[in-house]
Amino acid sequence: MSDAPGGIPPVHPPPERGHDDSVTGLQAFYERAGGLLVPIVAAFLAFLIGGIVVLITEKSATAPFEAYKAIFEGTGIAWFIPGVGETAQEARDLQQTLLITTPLILTGLAVAFAFRCGMFNIGGQGQYWVGLLTGIWFGTHFDGAPSLVHIPLTLVAAILAGAIWGGIAGFLKATTGAHEVISTIMLNWIAIWVGKWLLEAPDGYLQGADPSLPRSNDVLDSSKLSEVWNWGGLQPLHAGIFIALFAVIVYHLLLNRTTLGYEVRAVGFNPDAAAYGGISVRKNYFLALAIAGAFAGLAGAIDLLGWKYRLTSTEFDANFYGFIGIAVALLGRNKAVGILLAAFLFGALEVGTSPRQLDPAVFNPELATNLATMIQALIIAFVGAEFLILFLWRARRRVGFAGPKRIEPTLKT
Repeated sequence: MSDAPGGIPPVHPPPERGHDDSVTGLQAFYERAGGLLVPIVAAFLAFLIGGIVVLITEKSATAPFEAYKAIFEGTGIAWFIPGVGETAQEARDLQQTLLITTPLILTGLAVAFAFRCGMFNIGGQGQYWVGLLTGIWFGTHFDGAPSLVHIPLTLVAAILAGAIWGGIAGFLKATTGAHEVISTIMLNWIAIWVGKWLLEAPDGYLQGADPSLPRSNDVLDSSKLSEVWNWGGLQPLHAGIFIALFAVIVYHLLLNRTTLGYEVRAVGFNPDAAAYGGISVRKNYFLALAIAGAFAGLAGAIDLLGWKYRLTSTEFDANFYGFIGIAVALLGRNKAVGILLAAFLFGALEVGTSPRQLDPAVFNPELATNLATMIQALIIAFVGAEFLILFLWRARRRVGFAGPKRIEPTLKT
Protein backbone atom coordinates (compact mmCIF):
# COMPACT_ATOMS: atom_id res chain seq x y z
CA MET A 1 0.00 0.00 0.00
CA SER A 2 1.10 3.48 -0.71
CA ASP A 3 1.48 5.99 2.09
CA ALA A 4 0.33 8.82 -0.16
CA PRO A 5 -3.27 10.01 0.12
CA GLY A 6 -5.73 8.62 -2.40
CA GLY A 7 -3.41 5.77 -3.32
CA ILE A 8 -1.25 8.04 -5.42
CA PRO A 9 2.35 6.83 -5.39
CA PRO A 10 4.73 9.22 -3.74
CA VAL A 11 6.69 11.60 -5.93
CA HIS A 12 10.37 11.49 -5.17
CA PRO A 13 12.48 14.58 -5.86
CA PRO A 14 14.82 14.29 -8.83
CA PRO A 15 18.38 13.31 -7.99
CA GLU A 16 20.67 16.21 -7.31
CA ARG A 17 23.09 17.21 -10.01
CA GLY A 18 26.55 15.88 -9.56
CA HIS A 19 29.50 18.12 -9.06
CA ASP A 20 30.71 17.43 -12.58
CA ASP A 21 28.27 20.10 -13.86
CA SER A 22 29.44 22.76 -11.45
CA VAL A 23 32.41 25.01 -10.85
CA THR A 24 33.62 22.56 -8.25
CA GLY A 25 33.43 19.80 -10.86
CA LEU A 26 35.55 21.79 -13.29
CA GLN A 27 38.10 22.56 -10.62
CA ALA A 28 38.24 18.88 -9.68
CA PHE A 29 38.72 18.00 -13.34
CA TYR A 30 41.66 20.41 -13.63
CA GLU A 31 43.19 18.95 -10.49
CA ARG A 32 42.79 15.38 -11.75
CA ALA A 33 44.33 16.38 -15.08
CA GLY A 34 47.36 17.71 -13.23
CA GLY A 35 46.64 21.25 -14.35
CA LEU A 36 47.85 20.50 -17.87
CA LEU A 37 44.83 21.57 -19.88
CA VAL A 38 44.83 25.31 -19.25
CA PRO A 39 48.61 25.88 -19.65
CA ILE A 40 48.77 23.88 -22.88
CA VAL A 41 45.79 25.67 -24.40
CA ALA A 42 47.08 29.06 -23.19
CA ALA A 43 50.52 28.50 -24.70
CA PHE A 44 49.04 27.22 -27.97
CA LEU A 45 46.73 30.22 -28.36
CA ALA A 46 49.52 32.65 -27.48
CA PHE A 47 51.83 31.23 -30.13
CA LEU A 48 48.96 31.07 -32.61
CA ILE A 49 48.17 34.76 -32.18
CA GLY A 50 51.87 35.55 -32.29
CA GLY A 51 52.04 33.76 -35.64
CA ILE A 52 49.14 35.82 -36.94
CA VAL A 53 50.97 39.00 -35.94
CA VAL A 54 54.06 37.80 -37.80
CA LEU A 55 51.89 37.01 -40.82
CA ILE A 56 50.42 40.51 -40.85
CA THR A 57 53.78 42.17 -40.23
CA GLU A 58 55.83 40.28 -42.78
CA LYS A 59 52.96 39.89 -45.31
CA SER A 60 54.04 36.38 -46.19
CA ALA A 61 52.15 33.14 -45.70
CA THR A 62 55.33 31.29 -44.74
CA ALA A 63 56.69 34.00 -42.43
CA PRO A 64 55.23 32.56 -39.19
CA PHE A 65 56.69 29.11 -39.87
CA GLU A 66 60.09 30.53 -40.82
CA ALA A 67 60.15 32.82 -37.78
CA TYR A 68 59.21 30.09 -35.31
CA LYS A 69 61.66 27.71 -36.95
CA ALA A 70 64.45 30.27 -36.54
CA ILE A 71 63.44 30.92 -32.92
CA PHE A 72 63.43 27.19 -32.18
CA GLU A 73 66.86 26.73 -33.74
CA GLY A 74 68.18 29.63 -31.67
CA THR A 75 67.06 28.08 -28.38
CA GLY A 76 69.40 25.10 -28.64
CA ILE A 77 66.60 22.67 -27.74
CA ALA A 78 67.44 20.71 -30.89
CA TRP A 79 70.65 19.65 -29.12
CA PHE A 80 68.54 16.93 -27.49
CA ILE A 81 67.54 15.58 -30.93
CA PRO A 82 70.26 13.36 -32.40
CA GLY A 83 71.49 14.43 -35.82
CA VAL A 84 69.75 17.83 -35.85
CA GLY A 85 71.94 20.90 -36.34
CA GLU A 86 75.59 21.44 -35.46
CA THR A 87 76.21 19.91 -32.06
CA ALA A 88 78.59 22.65 -30.87
CA GLN A 89 76.30 25.51 -31.93
CA GLU A 90 73.20 23.86 -30.48
CA ALA A 91 75.08 23.26 -27.24
CA ARG A 92 76.13 26.92 -27.03
CA ASP A 93 72.55 28.07 -27.61
CA LEU A 94 71.20 25.62 -25.04
CA GLN A 95 73.85 26.88 -22.65
CA GLN A 96 72.41 30.42 -22.92
CA THR A 97 68.85 29.12 -22.56
CA LEU A 98 69.72 27.39 -19.29
CA LEU A 99 71.46 30.55 -18.05
CA ILE A 100 68.22 32.49 -18.47
CA THR A 101 66.12 29.61 -17.15
CA THR A 102 68.00 29.57 -13.83
CA PRO A 103 66.79 32.93 -12.44
CA LEU A 104 63.33 32.43 -13.98
CA ILE A 105 62.90 29.25 -11.94
CA LEU A 106 63.59 31.16 -8.73
CA THR A 107 61.50 34.25 -9.54
CA GLY A 108 58.69 31.90 -10.58
CA LEU A 109 58.93 30.19 -7.19
CA ALA A 110 58.83 33.62 -5.52
CA VAL A 111 55.52 34.44 -7.20
CA ALA A 112 54.07 30.95 -6.76
CA PHE A 113 54.77 30.67 -3.03
CA ALA A 114 52.85 33.88 -2.35
CA PHE A 115 50.07 32.66 -4.66
CA ARG A 116 49.65 29.55 -2.54
CA CYS A 117 48.96 31.83 0.42
CA GLY A 118 46.37 33.79 -1.54
CA MET A 119 48.62 36.75 -2.36
CA PHE A 120 49.90 38.23 -5.61
CA ASN A 121 53.61 38.98 -5.29
CA ILE A 122 54.44 41.60 -7.91
CA GLY A 123 57.66 42.40 -6.06
CA GLY A 124 59.88 39.67 -7.47
CA GLN A 125 61.78 42.26 -9.51
CA GLY A 126 62.65 44.39 -6.49
CA GLN A 127 63.51 41.34 -4.40
CA TYR A 128 65.77 40.13 -7.22
CA TRP A 129 67.62 43.48 -7.26
CA VAL A 130 67.99 43.61 -3.48
CA GLY A 131 69.53 40.13 -3.55
CA LEU A 132 71.87 41.11 -6.39
CA LEU A 133 72.94 44.39 -4.74
CA THR A 134 73.61 42.57 -1.47
CA GLY A 135 75.61 40.00 -3.41
CA ILE A 136 77.78 42.79 -4.87
CA TRP A 137 78.79 44.03 -1.43
CA PHE A 138 79.54 40.58 -0.03
CA GLY A 139 81.11 39.42 -3.29
CA THR A 140 83.55 42.34 -3.41
CA HIS A 141 84.57 42.06 0.26
CA PHE A 142 86.19 39.38 2.40
CA ASP A 143 89.25 39.10 0.18
CA GLY A 144 91.24 36.01 1.07
CA ALA A 145 88.26 33.98 2.24
CA PRO A 146 88.08 30.48 0.72
CA SER A 147 85.35 29.83 -1.84
CA LEU A 148 83.68 27.28 0.42
CA VAL A 149 83.05 30.12 2.87
CA HIS A 150 82.70 33.11 0.57
CA ILE A 151 80.07 31.67 -1.79
CA PRO A 152 77.66 30.38 0.90
CA LEU A 153 78.11 33.59 2.88
CA THR A 154 77.17 35.73 -0.13
CA LEU A 155 74.22 33.54 -1.08
CA VAL A 156 72.83 33.47 2.45
CA ALA A 157 73.18 37.26 2.73
CA ALA A 158 71.26 37.70 -0.54
CA ILE A 159 68.55 35.27 0.61
CA LEU A 160 68.11 37.19 3.86
CA ALA A 161 68.04 40.53 2.04
CA GLY A 162 65.35 39.29 -0.34
CA ALA A 163 63.40 37.83 2.60
CA ILE A 164 63.51 41.16 4.43
CA TRP A 165 62.38 43.04 1.31
CA GLY A 166 59.49 40.65 0.74
CA GLY A 167 58.75 40.55 4.47
CA ILE A 168 58.16 44.30 4.48
CA ALA A 169 55.13 43.83 2.22
CA GLY A 170 54.00 40.87 4.31
CA PHE A 171 54.31 42.88 7.53
CA LEU A 172 52.31 45.75 6.05
CA LYS A 173 49.54 43.39 4.94
CA ALA A 174 49.47 41.58 8.28
CA THR A 175 49.38 44.72 10.43
CA THR A 176 47.60 47.37 8.37
CA GLY A 177 45.83 45.37 5.66
CA ALA A 178 47.85 47.11 2.92
CA HIS A 179 47.35 45.24 -0.33
CA GLU A 180 50.48 43.35 -1.34
CA VAL A 181 50.14 44.35 -5.02
CA ILE A 182 50.47 48.04 -4.18
CA SER A 183 53.22 47.62 -1.58
CA THR A 184 55.34 45.26 -3.69
CA ILE A 185 55.12 47.53 -6.73
CA MET A 186 56.29 50.46 -4.61
CA LEU A 187 59.11 48.35 -3.16
CA ASN A 188 60.17 47.44 -6.71
CA TRP A 189 60.78 51.06 -7.59
CA ILE A 190 62.50 51.77 -4.29
CA ALA A 191 64.94 48.92 -4.95
CA ILE A 192 65.57 50.07 -8.53
CA TRP A 193 66.19 53.74 -7.75
CA VAL A 194 68.26 53.05 -4.64
CA GLY A 195 70.34 50.63 -6.70
CA LYS A 196 70.90 53.27 -9.38
CA TRP A 197 71.89 55.78 -6.73
CA LEU A 198 74.38 53.35 -5.22
CA LEU A 199 76.06 53.00 -8.64
CA GLU A 200 75.70 56.51 -10.10
CA ALA A 201 76.07 58.89 -7.14
CA PRO A 202 79.47 60.63 -6.83
CA ASP A 203 80.17 58.69 -3.67
CA GLY A 204 77.93 55.72 -4.43
CA TYR A 205 78.43 52.94 -1.96
CA LEU A 206 78.67 50.27 -4.68
CA GLN A 207 80.41 52.40 -7.31
CA GLY A 208 83.42 50.84 -8.99
CA ALA A 209 87.00 52.07 -9.07
CA ASP A 210 86.30 54.40 -12.03
CA PRO A 211 83.83 57.12 -10.92
CA SER A 212 83.10 58.03 -14.54
CA LEU A 213 81.50 54.63 -15.16
CA PRO A 214 78.20 53.83 -13.41
CA ARG A 215 79.06 50.27 -12.57
CA SER A 216 80.30 48.21 -9.66
CA ASN A 217 83.61 46.43 -9.25
CA ASP A 218 83.81 42.78 -10.25
CA VAL A 219 83.16 40.30 -7.49
CA LEU A 220 86.17 38.42 -6.19
CA ASP A 221 87.12 35.12 -7.77
CA SER A 222 86.52 33.37 -4.46
CA SER A 223 82.79 34.26 -4.66
CA LYS A 224 82.22 33.15 -8.26
CA LEU A 225 80.21 30.01 -8.94
CA SER A 226 82.09 27.28 -10.78
CA GLU A 227 81.47 26.42 -14.43
CA VAL A 228 79.67 23.16 -15.19
CA TRP A 229 79.30 23.34 -18.99
CA ASN A 230 81.33 25.41 -21.43
CA TRP A 231 81.15 25.08 -25.21
CA GLY A 232 82.82 28.41 -25.85
CA GLY A 233 79.67 30.50 -25.92
CA LEU A 234 79.16 33.98 -24.53
CA GLN A 235 78.89 32.72 -20.96
CA PRO A 236 79.39 29.20 -19.66
CA LEU A 237 76.69 27.46 -17.68
CA HIS A 238 77.42 27.70 -13.96
CA ALA A 239 76.56 25.71 -10.87
CA GLY A 240 73.64 28.00 -10.10
CA ILE A 241 71.41 25.75 -12.21
CA PHE A 242 71.76 23.04 -9.55
CA ILE A 243 70.97 25.52 -6.80
CA ALA A 244 67.79 26.49 -8.67
CA LEU A 245 66.81 22.83 -9.09
CA PHE A 246 67.40 22.26 -5.39
CA ALA A 247 65.19 25.27 -4.65
CA VAL A 248 62.38 23.61 -6.64
CA ILE A 249 62.65 20.55 -4.39
CA VAL A 250 62.67 22.76 -1.29
CA TYR A 251 59.57 24.57 -2.57
CA HIS A 252 57.69 21.31 -3.09
CA LEU A 253 58.66 19.81 0.25
CA LEU A 254 58.05 23.03 2.15
CA LEU A 255 54.51 23.35 0.81
CA ASN A 256 53.50 19.70 0.92
CA ARG A 257 55.50 18.10 3.73
CA THR A 258 55.68 20.69 6.50
CA THR A 259 53.31 22.29 8.98
CA LEU A 260 54.22 25.71 7.61
CA GLY A 261 53.24 24.63 4.10
CA TYR A 262 49.93 23.28 5.33
CA GLU A 263 49.16 26.56 7.08
CA VAL A 264 50.18 28.61 4.05
CA ARG A 265 47.91 26.58 1.78
CA ALA A 266 45.06 26.71 4.30
CA VAL A 267 45.26 30.50 4.45
CA GLY A 268 45.35 30.61 0.67
CA PHE A 269 42.20 28.48 0.39
CA ASN A 270 40.17 30.36 3.00
CA PRO A 271 41.69 32.81 5.52
CA ASP A 272 38.55 32.87 7.67
CA ALA A 273 38.36 29.09 7.93
CA ALA A 274 42.09 28.93 8.65
CA ALA A 275 41.73 31.48 11.45
CA TYR A 276 38.76 29.53 12.86
CA GLY A 277 40.99 26.45 12.90
CA GLY A 278 43.61 28.22 15.00
CA ILE A 279 46.04 29.20 12.23
CA SER A 280 47.59 32.66 12.48
CA VAL A 281 46.69 34.34 9.20
CA ARG A 282 48.86 37.38 9.89
CA LYS A 283 51.92 35.27 10.63
CA ASN A 284 51.51 33.31 7.42
CA TYR A 285 51.05 36.46 5.34
CA PHE A 286 54.38 37.70 6.62
CA LEU A 287 56.20 34.36 6.29
CA ALA A 288 54.84 33.65 2.79
CA LEU A 289 56.08 36.95 1.35
CA ALA A 290 59.37 36.69 3.23
CA ILE A 291 60.01 33.21 1.81
CA ALA A 292 58.95 34.43 -1.64
CA GLY A 293 61.46 37.27 -1.34
CA ALA A 294 64.14 34.79 -0.31
CA PHE A 295 63.69 32.85 -3.57
CA ALA A 296 63.92 36.04 -5.67
CA GLY A 297 66.90 37.36 -3.70
CA LEU A 298 68.70 34.08 -4.35
CA ALA A 299 68.00 34.52 -8.07
CA GLY A 300 69.77 37.89 -8.07
CA ALA A 301 72.82 36.55 -6.25
CA ILE A 302 73.13 33.51 -8.52
CA ASP A 303 72.97 35.70 -11.62
CA LEU A 304 75.70 37.91 -10.21
CA LEU A 305 78.04 35.19 -9.00
CA GLY A 306 77.39 32.87 -11.94
CA TRP A 307 78.08 35.03 -14.97
CA LYS A 308 77.43 38.76 -14.56
CA TYR A 309 80.16 39.39 -11.93
CA ARG A 310 79.30 43.13 -11.94
CA LEU A 311 76.33 45.45 -12.32
CA THR A 312 75.89 48.52 -14.53
CA SER A 313 73.09 51.02 -14.02
CA THR A 314 71.74 50.45 -17.55
CA GLU A 315 70.80 46.90 -16.63
CA PHE A 316 68.02 48.14 -14.38
CA ASP A 317 66.10 49.09 -17.53
CA ALA A 318 66.76 45.85 -19.41
CA ASN A 319 66.32 43.08 -16.83
CA PHE A 320 62.77 41.88 -16.19
CA TYR A 321 63.29 38.44 -14.67
CA GLY A 322 61.08 39.25 -11.71
CA PHE A 323 58.16 40.21 -13.93
CA ILE A 324 58.61 37.22 -16.23
CA GLY A 325 58.45 35.11 -13.07
CA ILE A 326 54.76 36.04 -12.84
CA ALA A 327 54.12 34.39 -16.21
CA VAL A 328 56.23 31.40 -15.17
CA ALA A 329 54.18 30.87 -12.00
CA LEU A 330 50.85 31.25 -13.80
CA LEU A 331 51.78 28.92 -16.66
CA GLY A 332 53.29 26.45 -14.20
CA ARG A 333 50.07 26.42 -12.14
CA ASN A 334 52.18 27.13 -9.02
CA LYS A 335 53.39 23.52 -9.09
CA ALA A 336 57.08 22.67 -8.76
CA VAL A 337 57.37 20.69 -12.00
CA GLY A 338 55.14 23.14 -13.85
CA ILE A 339 57.31 26.07 -12.82
CA LEU A 340 60.41 24.21 -13.95
CA LEU A 341 58.97 23.55 -17.41
CA ALA A 342 57.48 27.03 -17.76
CA ALA A 343 60.80 28.65 -16.81
CA PHE A 344 62.55 26.60 -19.48
CA LEU A 345 59.95 27.64 -22.07
CA PHE A 346 60.31 31.34 -21.29
CA GLY A 347 64.09 31.06 -21.08
CA ALA A 348 64.13 29.46 -24.52
CA LEU A 349 61.82 32.16 -25.85
CA GLU A 350 64.07 34.91 -24.50
CA VAL A 351 67.18 33.39 -26.07
CA GLY A 352 65.53 32.35 -29.34
CA THR A 353 64.17 35.85 -30.00
CA SER A 354 67.37 37.69 -29.12
CA PRO A 355 68.74 39.87 -31.97
CA ARG A 356 71.95 37.88 -32.15
CA GLN A 357 70.04 34.67 -32.92
CA LEU A 358 67.70 35.75 -35.71
CA ASP A 359 68.71 36.44 -39.28
CA PRO A 360 67.16 39.78 -40.37
CA ALA A 361 66.34 38.16 -43.70
CA VAL A 362 64.01 35.76 -41.88
CA PHE A 363 62.43 38.08 -39.35
CA ASN A 364 63.19 41.52 -37.97
CA PRO A 365 65.09 40.86 -34.71
CA GLU A 366 63.67 43.99 -33.08
CA LEU A 367 60.15 42.77 -33.76
CA ALA A 368 61.09 39.32 -32.46
CA THR A 369 61.92 40.76 -29.05
CA ASN A 370 58.49 42.37 -28.95
CA LEU A 371 56.99 39.08 -30.09
CA ALA A 372 58.45 37.34 -27.04
CA THR A 373 56.94 39.97 -24.74
CA MET A 374 53.58 39.69 -26.48
CA ILE A 375 53.53 35.90 -26.14
CA GLN A 376 54.30 36.19 -22.43
CA ALA A 377 51.46 38.67 -21.97
CA LEU A 378 49.03 36.50 -23.94
CA ILE A 379 49.88 33.46 -21.84
CA ILE A 380 49.14 35.43 -18.68
CA ALA A 381 45.84 36.61 -20.17
CA PHE A 382 44.73 33.16 -21.28
CA VAL A 383 45.70 31.46 -18.02
CA GLY A 384 43.88 34.17 -16.12
CA ALA A 385 40.86 33.66 -18.38
CA GLU A 386 40.29 30.33 -16.66
CA PHE A 387 38.72 32.15 -13.74
CA LEU A 388 36.42 33.99 -16.16
CA ILE A 389 35.42 30.69 -17.75
CA LEU A 390 34.57 29.21 -14.36
CA PHE A 391 32.53 32.29 -13.48
CA LEU A 392 30.58 32.14 -16.74
CA TRP A 393 29.98 28.41 -16.29
CA ARG A 394 28.47 29.06 -12.88
CA ALA A 395 26.47 32.06 -14.09
CA ARG A 396 24.96 30.34 -17.14
CA ARG A 397 22.12 28.85 -15.08
CA ARG A 398 21.26 32.25 -13.67
CA VAL A 399 20.61 33.68 -17.13
CA GLY A 400 18.76 30.67 -18.52
CA PHE A 401 21.48 28.95 -20.59
CA ALA A 402 21.31 25.70 -18.63
CA GLY A 403 18.34 24.39 -20.63
CA PRO A 404 14.64 24.29 -19.78
CA LYS A 405 13.79 24.19 -16.13
CA ARG A 406 12.46 20.94 -14.77
CA ILE A 407 8.77 21.14 -13.83
CA GLU A 408 8.14 19.24 -10.64
CA PRO A 409 4.75 17.51 -10.08
CA THR A 410 2.75 18.82 -7.16
CA LEU A 411 0.14 17.12 -5.02
CA LYS A 412 -3.19 18.59 -4.16
CA THR A 413 -4.26 18.13 -0.60
